[in-house]
Amino acid sequence: MIKKFLPLSATAIAAAIALAGCTTGTGPGSSGTSMPNMDHGSSSAAPARSTQASAADHNAADVMFARMMIPHHAQAVEMSDVMLAKKDIPADVTALATRIKAAQGPEIETMTGWLKSWNESIQEPNAHDMSTQGTGGMDGMMSDADMTKLDVAQGSEAARLFLNQMIIHHEGAIIMAKTESTAGKSPEAVKLGQAIVTAQEAEIQEMRAMLAKL
Repeated sequence: MIKKFLPLSATAIAAAIALAGCTTGTGPGSSGTSMPNMDHGSSSAAPARSTQASAADHNAADVMFARMMIPHHAQAVEMSDVMLAKKDIPADVTALATRIKAAQGPEIETMTGWLKSWNESIQEPNAHDMSTQGTGGMDGMMSDADMTKLDVAQGSEAARLFLNQMIIHHEGAIIMAKTESTAGKSPEAVKLGQAIVTAQEAEIQEMRAMLAKL
């Protein structure tokens, strides 16, 4: 059965609110699931997590980074959930989806905490719905049509589609993270941006190797 995907902005906001309200503030303890890994379980030198960043020690670039990366991460979790619900998926692809899902929750929680501590809204006022804009709405984002294709695909076809989509998704996150690394002011947010670049560049290579074996 094809799932009905909610508009991305609504999905992302709901995910952020739920995670901020239900988590304890301490990420899972295993490697690739705690906040120090910062992204998808690949980074080994990411900053300590902090949801109470100084309200004065940030700028507009930090706010934009958090606002954009929250729905970006939320979609990565959604894509991973789709894959984890399927059968006959290669074990390494399932493991990747598990790592992505486990890592993104704490990061969404942390960035939501930053925005709250900065007295900023989670979503930019009057922001346009990104769900129908495909990758043009935000770097690397999947459209509703892309998500539907992933939902209906099965087996090795689904694995290939997921990896190709997630490579694009990662490339978009890297663009945003590099901007934050150079333009941001908040030390925590800048370190997160740097960690995302390092982690996702490495993970793109991992996914390309997986694709070569399919």
